[in-house]
Amino acid sequence: MKKSFIYIFSAFCFSCGINSCSFLDENPVDRLVVDNFYTSEKDAQAAVDATYQQLNSLYNRLMYMMAELPTDMMKNGLGMPNANLQDLEFLRFNSQNTFVKDMWKNCYSGISRANTAIAKIPEIKMNESKKNRLIAEARTLRALYYFNLVRFFGDVPLILDLKTVEDSKGPRDSKELIYDQIIEDLTFAEEHLPLRSEYSASDEGRINKGAAKILFGKVYLTKGDFQKAKDKLAEVVEHESEYGFGLHKDYHANWLRDTEAGIEAVLYIEYKEPPFQHNGEMALAGPKYSIPGSLGISALNEADIPTQELYDQFDNRDLRKKTNFKTEFAHLKTGEILKSSIPLSGKFWVEGLETGDRCDVNMHIIRYADAILMYAEALNEVGESTKALAMLNRIRERAFGDDSGNFKPMSKDEFRTAILNERRLEFPHEGHRWFDLVRTGTFIQRMKEHSAYEAKVAEANKTEIAQNIKEHMILMPIPQSEIDLNPNLVQNAGY
Repeated sequence: MKKSFIYIFSAFCFSCGINSCSFLDENPVDRLVVDNFYTSEKDAQAAVDATYQQLNSLYNRLMYMMAELPTDMMKNGLGMPNANLQDLEFLRFNSQNTFVKDMWKNCYSGISRANTAIAKIPEIKMNESKKNRLIAEARTLRALYYFNLVRFFGDVPLILDLKTVEDSKGPRDSKELIYDQIIEDLTFAEEHLPLRSEYSASDEGRINKGAAKILFGKVYLTKGDFQKAKDKLAEVVEHESEYGFGLHKDYHANWLRDTEAGIEAVLYIEYKEPPFQHNGEMALAGPKYSIPGSLGISALNEADIPTQELYDQFDNRDLRKKTNFKTEFAHLKTGEILKSSIPLSGKFWVEGLETGDRCDVNMHIIRYADAILMYAEALNEVGESTKALAMLNRIRERAFGDDSGNFKPMSKDEFRTAILNERRLEFPHEGHRWFDLVRTGTFIQRMKEHSAYEAKVAEANKTEIAQNIKEHMILMPIPQSEIDLNPNLVQNAGY
């Protein structure tokens, strides 16, 4: 998202600084007097851009905490001990958890902004094609926000008007109804969005037709509708050059400034211009030791770090290992190589950065590698095993630099295991694991196995994970603060 796109966000911030701006914290766009505000094409653009902006609150740190800490991927480090994070890690979270509450709140804030854009833009006199494009962007974002809600919480209130979730006081609607709305929104979106190549350079990073289709495929895969998932993903994967997507030859290119917004970036947050100037993920991956930022690497101790089991899963020939784990850090002043006693996450580390916990590495919501692996999974489920294997091995060949890591033909069940593990190796620190384990029905058993492994090779207290895990944890609790505001909300079973 380039300057002309982002500067509209900045206009809402007035003269405040990026880190203290009330726009980022208080969501004033939700409180605008909409009848008096949306009168021009510029206002329409601003409404949609405000809907994009909410992604920052959702994906900067929150999605990573919610979708990876309660899995076999990450653990809360000693440098940032936090009871709410530790409760996620040890599967003892409840309806009071701060991050559970923030997930609900931020998704509905994004939905509120999308609803405003969708309701008001049709009334504005402007080019019809651009009007439909902007509405399609807003509807894709609304679909994404609802997709996160329904995956985390199950049944949730469906709000399509200008009311906030607090004002609506409505009961929870069935997840089937939520998915129907997501599908309706994405159907409109794929019809009215342009191809990636049809956007001007100043609009690079906006949602395009291919991105909407890939998200659509992810929705169908999550629902277990494998034929529709396969068909939708095939529209892009079998014509990837037309849609402007592909794989970087180098996995690490997805986190390098010159290439991170390239052919593999499907949906992402670009941290180059205000208000998305810094990615806070680096704060979650600091080194174990403490060195003042002006002298060395960071004033942070270890934050949230990969589990030992994740590290042990990587073949030493796998080129992704170097990107996903970092154990050596160069002293900023002396160049001395300092070693961490444990592997840390490496995707969001920038050498020579003095700001301590912030960097400008983009946050990927969906990469094209995800589309390929989802396509492989769907192909396997509908019986197209040969093509499924070819898709899986396409990812493996990049990972190993040749075909030495390729899989040989296997049974459908063996392929399911292989693809789930491949997603673990491909997407550390990208916010997919909890969703993958839950939708495949493997969450409970996998976490019991993870608990035993970590207790044996890393930390004895990890046996608590197996003791705490319950069948109802495939859904998060409805925040108690929301139930207090709306008595019509019924808590998920078990909480």
